[in-house]
Amino acid sequence: MKLNHCRPRIALVALLCAQGWAAEPVDFVRDVQPIFARHCVSCHGPEKQKSEYRLDVKRTALAGGESGHKPIVPGKSAASPLINFVSGADPDTKMPPKGEPLSAKDVATLRAWIDQGAAWPDGAGVKLADRREWWSLQPLTRSAVPGTNVHPIDAFIRARLTEKKLAPALVADRRTLIRRVNFDLIGLPPSPEEADAFVADPDPRAYEKLVDRLLASPRYGERWARHWLDVVHYGETHGYDKDQPRLNAWPYRDYVIRAFNEDKPYARFVQEQIAGDVLFPDSRDGIEALGFIAAGPWDMIGHAEVPETKIDGKIARHLDRDDMVANTINTFNSVTIHCAQCHNHKFDPLPQEDYYALQAVFSALDRADRKYDRDPAVAQQRTQLEARKLELTQRQTALTARATSAAGPQLADLDKRLASAEKSSASKMRPEFGYHSGIDPKQDATKWVQVDLGTNVALEKVVLAPCHDDFNKIGAGFGFPVRFKIEAGEDAEFRGAVTMLADQTLTDFANPGIAPQTFSLPGKTARFLRVTATWLAPRQNDFIFALAELQAFDAAGVNRAAGKTVTAFDTIEAAPRWQRSNLTDGIYPAAASDQAAQLMALRQQRAALLEQVLDADSRKELFDTESALAGVNLELAKLPAASVVYAGTIHSGSGNFTGTGAKGGQPRPIFLLARGDVKKPGASVGPGALSCIEGWPARFAVATNAPEGERRAALARWLTDPRHPLTWRSIVNRVWQYHFGRALADSPNDFGRMGQLPSHPELLDWLAVTFRDDYGGSFKQLHRLIVTSAAYRQRSDVRNADAEQFDADNRLLWRMNRRKLEAEAVRDTVLSVAGRLDLTMGGPSFQDFVITHPEHSPHYEYQLADPANPALHRRSVYRFIVRSQQQPWMAALDCADPSMLVDKRNQTLTPLQALAQLNNQLMVVMAKDFAGRVTKESGADVGKEITRAFRLAVQREPSPEELRALVAYAGQHGLPNTCRVIINLNEFAFID
Repeated sequence: MKLNHCRPRIALVALLCAQGWAAEPVDFVRDVQPIFARHCVSCHGPEKQKSEYRLDVKRTALAGGESGHKPIVPGKSAASPLINFVSGADPDTKMPPKGEPLSAKDVATLRAWIDQGAAWPDGAGVKLADRREWWSLQPLTRSAVPGTNVHPIDAFIRARLTEKKLAPALVADRRTLIRRVNFDLIGLPPSPEEADAFVADPDPRAYEKLVDRLLASPRYGERWARHWLDVVHYGETHGYDKDQPRLNAWPYRDYVIRAFNEDKPYARFVQEQIAGDVLFPDSRDGIEALGFIAAGPWDMIGHAEVPETKIDGKIARHLDRDDMVANTINTFNSVTIHCAQCHNHKFDPLPQEDYYALQAVFSALDRADRKYDRDPAVAQQRTQLEARKLELTQRQTALTARATSAAGPQLADLDKRLASAEKSSASKMRPEFGYHSGIDPKQDATKWVQVDLGTNVALEKVVLAPCHDDFNKIGAGFGFPVRFKIEAGEDAEFRGAVTMLADQTLTDFANPGIAPQTFSLPGKTARFLRVTATWLAPRQNDFIFALAELQAFDAAGVNRAAGKTVTAFDTIEAAPRWQRSNLTDGIYPAAASDQAAQLMALRQQRAALLEQVLDADSRKELFDTESALAGVNLELAKLPAASVVYAGTIHSGSGNFTGTGAKGGQPRPIFLLARGDVKKPGASVGPGALSCIEGWPARFAVATNAPEGERRAALARWLTDPRHPLTWRSIVNRVWQYHFGRALADSPNDFGRMGQLPSHPELLDWLAVTFRDDYGGSFKQLHRLIVTSAAYRQRSDVRNADAEQFDADNRLLWRMNRRKLEAEAVRDTVLSVAGRLDLTMGGPSFQDFVITHPEHSPHYEYQLADPANPALHRRSVYRFIVRSQQQPWMAALDCADPSMLVDKRNQTLTPLQALAQLNNQLMVVMAKDFAGRVTKESGADVGKEITRAFRLAVQREPSPEELRALVAYAGQHGLPNTCRVIINLNEFAFID
């Protein structure tokens, strides 16, 4: 009993002794480091770093882990979470979670060490290398060119070869060079005549002149835009479950083509794609370039069908911003920042906070159609009018509120009815003018238009509503025929019995203005109604027939023609103004006139009421404001219709997908998410970029109440700062890859520790500085520099045993790499040699598929498209890009997946490719056209036909053996099949 009674006292003495011992100065190496070694470093050391925390390294131990909180607060053990963890005060967070806990003595030691300032000698523990000391993060300096009197690129390449005692290959022959540089710069083969002329040109600058001619070609922009669209994962459908089409994505594609053709400086090119609307307001490029932000996939269900207040809605928008961030930093900086959304980057100096700072840049944006004006003058005028409209609307709202307060509910009711009437009137004033015939030089030409009522109908009357169009100051009654007749028939061709319903063919019919013309016919039965103009209406030195609406009423007063099918002798289909379907859509000028009368009556009632409740000055102010607002609206209506681009923008639509419109475009708050979980928000994060780039702040000094575009403008300036080492290294590395088939740093989207080291770091830096400083970001000068080097012009068909043994994958460029043509280049070349390539530039993409089930989840049926349709024969860069169902033939040829950021395409050789190339329907059709072309150009001599086909396809004549074999094959299988063999040669599918 005495022993048990003494136990508390013994424990107390032991604790006091421990505290007394711990009060002595604590030595980190002697006293603290062993505690960490015994209990902590197994989970927080070199092997594992739970919660991103290490206790064997001074810098990380004192700085803290992924939570952002410091476990050790020097001088304040009571405020240090580490003490709370190791003392077991909270069972849920005690450390270590398993195994022997720290003794009271060890805890007291740690308390004393912290209270004494947590002194940690620099030489104690592991010293980590600064992860910012990495090649891609170092400042750019112009490397010294190793040699003189030689092309700078060759000087760098040959210096490395000399180190390894290797020699470069000889320059390729001219026929090889023209094919190579043609495909590299414009993506199309040279004609046989162009190849012959280049081979025979004695000018020592013949090659340089060829390069300049190709860079000046509009085909250059089309070729290099396709590379860029790979990198930014451009597509024309949303992806995800429903994969609905984006019909207005194409202006961004055209912007990229135009930017390359105009040789837009790279800094401007970058800035426009991030913040063109802010940095270059009212410019066409400044808006269309924002298609970059919206280039990637978009979860339609997560945005349009799930509100942002729900967890799934938050996740969808988080992932949407993730795509914007990844696309931006991957594309322009070659950094995998998206790996840091759940924790600090495992390999690169990219803290989680950097990732969310970039999300904050884009936090106000959604992907949606954005209206804009291509003409800067119109854009500026619209901007001014919209600003004036906003000012007047706000003033009107304030004045109306005062009037409503004085007039009570009667004014509010009138305003509600007036708004409804104005909305209805606006719907009647839509731009669907009506049906418009083809234009004819003769007034006595006969034209007709007819409506299929769907079944025989007993009619009471037919009403023809005239059009209104200010063309040539005609106005009301535009196109109404001078003489005409109305007939009813039982069949669509009017070949059987025809009933005359009205005959106005003998005398002129006066222009009716916009008054509907009624023709009574009680008891008349009809299925098809046809109006035939026998004497057309004058237009401008020519004649036409136009109607706004045709109505057919039964005895119950129902318009049986509403929405029915319309056919015509001829038509001008210029939607939305003129198209056949407008004849039965219920929209015509007289309907707007009826509505105008109702509007006038309501406005008079409102004016009378205001006169009762407001003094004369207040009434005048309200009247003047409303008159000014009406004038502004009229001026806005006179402006040309705005263009539309699918882009990153402030969405202010309706339904669940309201974006930030309801908040006036204010950025969403962004929080650092624990493990990337939207349900676990931490500290709020402001806009910024990467902190691993030293020299300027990583967080942007943007006012909280500043427009959201200021955040993007700050990022655009940060990306294009001349001091930025990643931006300039990244782009020249990409350009090099497309010329050589392999980049200098062969992981173009990853310049971090998991990427590839550059094979020629000095050359990469020299190119980056030269591109930035000497060329001002000119792509064309960079291309010219690269393709005029001897390294680029080397032969690819050489053998060098020493080089193959030491450098089998040709990293040192002792020869040129042999490269396959990409899918688009193969397709374009097939069309080109067949004489069917349509070089029309720009505009909406052609669709080489038929859409089925468009109302829900579209099916893109490629096999239903007609490969002989000329509309499908434009360059592949103008092909409509679907995410969920890629074109099978193009996919077999390693076409880029538009759902992924494709820094470099696969280059595979598979049996499937051979089968696809041989049997694809486009190849079969083009082989026939190819045969027709060579017959036309060389005459019906099979030897000459095959020679011509060979020269068109591979820019050389066939050898005698090849010619004999192909002539024999043509005799057995025909010329089209022989041409099909030629466009399936390996030589056709490889650049050289």
